[in-house]
Order: sequence, then structure tokens, then C-alpha cells
Amino acid sequence: MKRLGLAVLILLALSASAERTVTVRLFWLHPPEKIRIEPQQATVRSCSTCAGKALPSAINLDAYSQVTIVSGRARIAGEGFQPFTFSGELTIEPRDGALLLTLKMPLEDYVAAVLNGESSGFRSDEALKAMAVAARTYAVDFGARHKLEGFDFCDTTHCQDVRLGIDSPRVRAAVVATEGELLWYEGRPAATYYHRNCGGETEAAAALDPQLRAPYLRRHQDAYCPRDEWHSEITKADLAAALKQYVRAPVATVEVKSRTESGRVETLLINQRPVTATDFRFAIGRSIGWDKLRSDLYEIQDRGDRFSFRGRGQGHGVGLCQSGADAMGMQGKTYRDILAFYYPGTSLGINAQGLRWQKLSGEQIDVLTTQAKDAQVLLPIAERALSNANDKTGWALSGHPQIKVFPTIDIYRDATGEPGWVAASTRGLTIRLQPLRILQEQGALESTLRHEFLHMVIESHAHVNTPLWLSEGLVIYLSYPERVRAANVDVTAVEKRLRTARTEAEMRTAYRDAGAAVADVLVKKGLAHVLDAISHGVTP
Repeated sequence: MKRLGLAVLILLALSASAERTVTVRLFWLHPPEKIRIEPQQATVRSCSTCAGKALPSAINLDAYSQVTIVSGRARIAGEGFQPFTFSGELTIEPRDGALLLTLKMPLEDYVAAVLNGESSGFRSDEALKAMAVAARTYAVDFGARHKLEGFDFCDTTHCQDVRLGIDSPRVRAAVVATEGELLWYEGRPAATYYHRNCGGETEAAAALDPQLRAPYLRRHQDAYCPRDEWHSEITKADLAAALKQYVRAPVATVEVKSRTESGRVETLLINQRPVTATDFRFAIGRSIGWDKLRSDLYEIQDRGDRFSFRGRGQGHGVGLCQSGADAMGMQGKTYRDILAFYYPGTSLGINAQGLRWQKLSGEQIDVLTTQAKDAQVLLPIAERALSNANDKTGWALSGHPQIKVFPTIDIYRDATGEPGWVAASTRGLTIRLQPLRILQEQGALESTLRHEFLHMVIESHAHVNTPLWLSEGLVIYLSYPERVRAANVDVTAVEKRLRTARTEAEMRTAYRDAGAAVADVLVKKGLAHVLDAISHGVTP
């Protein structure tokens, strides 16, 4: 969508980044038929736009109830599961004789719930921290795995195992200690796969996804991992029942056709018919039990009426080995050491890391970019925009400004904390810009730079007590004086809205009113008066 004129100006608005949330489908495999909600501090409503009201007492819901949304903190009980307390926004929707429960919760609470499910046996606090980063990054990287079903993640190991209602001080401390930290590779969240035990050697990413470009997920020896050796036997009759979708005749032979470089089974021949090791393991797990084949690292022996499997490890073997990570922590390694060992080449940070930045300099401005051709487009436009800001204000910058161009909107959003509809933001002498292609398609590149340099010049001369409506309003007016109409505006209200606005529409209105208020002062007092008020921090 093109945003021209005043709409373009709104794009530079500074905004607080909203707390990241995820939606989780509870009881994904076995939804309950009846539940009881016992409020602790909660409200209830029947639709997303309906007004909420306090929930003073417990309510019972079944498959014949209407849609119910419970917000706040409450306890949930029902048949087939232990009661637990949740915090967030729980939507309860009757469907096909059952209740679908979808919980919207803060990402950090989700990470804690995953650690309770995936890492409750960890002895090392540093390993818990490493798992917190891995689980958080996994959630951000894989996004909405169940988007078509109307939620982000399920509560099983298909996504990440979620256990709610467990208050573990150790888990909470690990989450708080790493709050917001992600693993990055070339400016994007890494694919932080993890597993229970690698058996002494991790597996390469191609075992899970041949299309995944993740050199940090490579095969390597793991001397920290205490090899988890196992043995199981499966009768040929049970195996035939488990594999009926692949082999209809009784199972006579099971042979290994190929292995990966780490020695894990890749493909088997069942009665000479090829079946992938993953399909084989999943079929057995669903039909007979997940403890029968704990990994794909095994040998097979035919013992007449049954097959014997001897192996080591547990899980797919890709990424972080939880047994090895715990051992590393117990040996004094930090969570940073653990993450560097299992995801070599990644970078740890809250904002995007690992980008290969190039610095290209013009006469007055530097450009930081991942693509050298950006500078050829930017530098002449930016030089003009800076000169325009100097001319209109009569002020000059004392330092050397730079423009940092992010290669994608996702990386820009993660690195700056700005929503995607904010085209650029300025901090000090650095303008942080969305990808050039996006701004060029919107026809907004030159106007955005003109606006940002006005912002930079004015902020560099503004007194610390300068009202936000005054400095921001002047930027808007000077950017497009012919499009801003003077009006008598309540500047106290505008100041509050500028500091609290959270949506594009709220920002648009607040900045429009700030521009109108400044235009009114300019008509009455002139530009010199406004510039003097800004430099001295007073209200004109």
C-alpha cells in the first residue's frame, strides 16, 4: 500500500514495541469435553470485540456452551488431566463434541512452559539458560506452525512440549536471565533444533530438512554426551500391525538400506520395500510405544518371530543435545559456551546479529548496508535531504550521520523493535531504514529521508525539556508545509497521545495534530520563535 503525503510522515513515528505473544492450542491431541474455570483474577466475554466483565465465580463449560474468552489468571480443571493455573487469554470454542482451547500468552511465559516440559530434569542452571534461548528462538523462527488451524503452536513435541501450571523458580530464573535473547545466523533467527541425547555424535540438518540452509547444524562428535544405550524387541506381528500402511503382507525382513554420515539409519527395506527411518520410527511410536525406537542410531537382528534393536541416543540428533548440554553446564561451561558448541557460527543477541555489513562513505554521510548497490542509490538522495534540513532550520549537525539499511522487513523489525509499518527511525546520528526496494515501491524513499534528516537535525539542537509535540510537529510541518493545516489543538492531549500511541491509526492522528499545532504557532509567532523554543525547551 502506498503511503504518500502525511501518511508517509507517520511512518517515522517512534513507538514502543509490543510484547511478543504466541497462541497455543491446549490438549491438541485429546481435547476435553467438559472443563471448569475457577477465576483468580479474570474477566469473561463471548466474543473478541465484546465488553468483558469480571468473573466472580467458577463456570462449567461443555460442548454445548457458547464461545467463551477468559482473560487474566484462572484455574482450569477437567477429566483426564491435572488441574492447572493459566495466565493470558483463553478462548474456549465448542466444536464436534469437544472443547477447543487456545491460549494467547506472552512469549516468555511460553518459554518457561516449554522448559517445564522439555528440560525439567536438568541439573545445570546454565544448561537451562541455553535451553531457554533455544526454545525461544525455535518459537520465533518457526512462527505459526499451525496457522491454517488458527493458532501458532500445539502443546506437544510436534512443536514443543508445553507444561502449564508448574512454578519452578529455577526455570523462571533461566527465562528471566536470558529474556528476549535469540540465536541469529546472517540476521535471521536460527533453526534451533534440539533433542534428548545424541549418542555421542550429532546429526546434520539435512536429516530433518534437505532444503534447510543451516551450516551451524552440522554433524560433529560430542564428548560431553553420556551415551544413552538402549535395547528393545518387537514381534513381527506387532511390526506388521504398526506398518500396515507401508506393508500389507506379514513382515518377513527388515534391513538397513542406507545410513547418514553420522551412522543413523536413513532408509530401511521392509520386505524389500523402501521406508524412511523417520516414517518407520513414527509408525512404531504411534502404534507400539515411543520407547521402542528412541532414535535412528541402531542395529537390527532377526530373531525368528521378532526383531531386536540395539541403539544409542534419543531423538533425531540435530542441534543441541540436552544430555550433553547438561553435562557441559555441570562442568562449568556457561550457556553461551553451550550454545556456541551446538550451534557454531550463530550469534547471541536480542536484536538481529550475524549480518555482513559494509560501510560506504559519501561526502557528508556513511551508509551501512549488506548490499553495496544500496549506497549508489542512497547517497545522492541523502545528501540532498541533509542539505534541505540544514537550510530549513538554519542548523547544522556537529557529527557525521549514517544510514543503516536492513535487508528485510523482518530483520528491521527484530533489530529496531519497530512495527513493520514504521518505514524508518532515527537514534542519535543513525537513521535505521527498511529495505530500499520496499520504500521505492511505495514512492516513499526521498520523503522518508527528508523527514528523518529533519528529525535528526532538530533533535540534535533540541533541549532535553522540549515537548514531543513541538519537535515532532515541526518535523511534520517542514516536511510538507503545504499539506499541514494550522489548528488550535490541545497540546497536552497531543503530548500524551504521542507517548502512548500503539497502532498506526493512533500514531497517524497524533502526528497530524502535532503538525497542526505547530503550524498554528508558526502563523502567529514565526519559525524563529519556534526554533528558539525548541532549543531552550519551552512551550511557545
